This record gives sequence, C-alpha cells and structure tokens, in this order.
Amino acid sequence: QVQLVESGGGLVQFGGSLTLSCVASGSIFRVNDMGWYRQAPGKQRELVARITRGSTTNYADFVKGRFTISRDNVKNTLYLQMSSLKPEDTAVYYCNADISRLRSGVGMPIDSYWGQGTQVTVSS
Repeated sequence: QVQLVESGGGLVQFGGSLTLSCVASGSIFRVNDMGWYRQAPGKQRELVARITRGSTTNYADFVKGRFTISRDNVKNTLYLQMSSLKPEDTAVYYCNADISRLRSGVGMPIDSYWGQGTQVTVSS
C-alpha cells in the first residue's frame, strides 16, 4: 500500500507565505514525477506545479515567480514553498505522485496516487 500525506496548510494573510509538504510512504520501489494541484470551491482541480525525479520543474503561469516546487528523493518528500499569497490562491492543495510499488522485491508498473488534500486560505 502507498500513501501520500500532505501537511503545512493553514490560514495566512495576503502577501504571506506557507510551505506545504507531502510524504510518500509504504511499499515504494521508485517515486517518479510529483506535483501539486489545487481545487477551489466550485472550480475544477488545476495544476500548480510538477517536478520530475531529476528536478525539472513546470509551473502554472499564475504561480510563476511566487511558488517553488522541490523534492527530496531520499525522504520521498515533495515541497511547495508559496510566497506573495493572494486570496485567489485559496483552495485545497493536493499532492500527486507517479509511483512504482515494490512487490516481492520487484518494481511494479507506475500508478498515480493522490493525497487527501490540505486547505490553504488566504485572507485579504
């Protein structure tokens, strides 16, 4: 079994900063691409940023220059440093990871996993 657990969300004022974390745990052979997505009330889930295992990054235009995605491959942990936060950044933030599970000593085909989400609220 594989789990993704996010943490670090909360309430912050306009212009403030937060750092989200996501830890992948369980029977893991290899964690490949990882990413952060968000979903605001009444809206579809949207990509915030993604990062490859080799740390190549991709950002949505609305966070470029404000958010930084990073990862620690040893700890199987993903981070999102958020700064200059705006009320429109208010959403539930979800961690996503493409993971090959370890089964009987062998890496299985890659599956996509999601965390349970962490709420980020930015007050004006």
